[in-house]
Amino acid sequence: MWIIIFFVLPLAGLAYALWHIWCLLPFGAPWRGAIVAMCTLAFLTLFLNFSRLIDRLPLGLASACYETGNSSIFILLYTVMAFLLLDIGRLAHVVPRSWLHANGYTAAALLALMAVTFTYGYFNYRHKVRQPLELATAKDIGRDMKVVMMSDLHLGYHNRRKELARWVDMVNAERPDLILIAGDIVDGSLRPLEEEGMADELRRLNSPVLASPGNHEYIGGMAEAERFMAEAGITLLRDSVATVGGLCVIGRDDRSNPRRKSVAQLMGMADSSKFTIVVDHQPYHLERTERAGADFQLSGHTHRGQLWPISWITDAVYECSFGQWQRGGTRYYVSSGMGIWGGKFRIGTRSEYVVATIKRATR
Repeated sequence: MWIIIFFVLPLAGLAYALWHIWCLLPFGAPWRGAIVAMCTLAFLTLFLNFSRLIDRLPLGLASACYETGNSSIFILLYTVMAFLLLDIGRLAHVVPRSWLHANGYTAAALLALMAVTFTYGYFNYRHKVRQPLELATAKDIGRDMKVVMMSDLHLGYHNRRKELARWVDMVNAERPDLILIAGDIVDGSLRPLEEEGMADELRRLNSPVLASPGNHEYIGGMAEAERFMAEAGITLLRDSVATVGGLCVIGRDDRSNPRRKSVAQLMGMADSSKFTIVVDHQPYHLERTERAGADFQLSGHTHRGQLWPISWITDAVYECSFGQWQRGGTRYYVSSGMGIWGGKFRIGTRSEYVVATIKRATR
């Protein structure tokens, strides 16, 4: 199944798009061949990014390869969608056949549409939404607590130190009592994080930082990720519990670990007289957190698909793929993420950080 999703479908989409591009361009064969070859090379760079070969390249070149390859999969998706609409229109006798053959006007219109769409997507990604959240509890938490919650930083070849510095400044400006990160701090390889000294940047955070692991920590190597987080001053909670004031934070290991503890087991380790927060990267089986009696769960992972119409898929797969949710006495927030995987585009979704105020409920 995963081979079909990640290899067969993209390659089939590439063949479909390239055939249409070849037919559409009003140039001679050498020029069309050169353009098709460049598109193919850009897409195939994606597979380089999934191998360790990228770590052997100079950092700047590796970053360019990552950006090119991982952006191409999203551009390919929208290119295929555009040609599918044109093909459907042609079959319905709405679109003239001449629009799809050696037509410079159609080619220019499609190029302009893609440029506008992905320019918007890039700047929409760059804009980080500050999402306020109020959590009231009958429990005695001592005083109101301000907690910045994030997920999915995906630090690596594309989200580099300069971008991280901007995020750190945004979080520090909130002056929170605590920072929670729901996994995928690391995108994959630790090499760009180490070469750019990103641990030093994370140490600039002025508040305690607690985090749970995500699936990308396992992809990059859990031992290396743990070492990096220790250097960055981040307390990684893997099936463990930490108490901060009137809060009890339960960091659940990612479901990549089949032997991780259940939420019920972790709640048995927690002080239930305090406001209990479960930090679990992937928002599966939300009912288990409710049954265990936790007050709140923070998750990420979904990115809400990053681009429409992938957001429709994540909405169908998860009970809650984004935003606030409630089951019984347990509240949830699934974040679409501060960072991003792959190309830096957000279309129909957003990048965000949550600023939660936890306070005693008034009767």
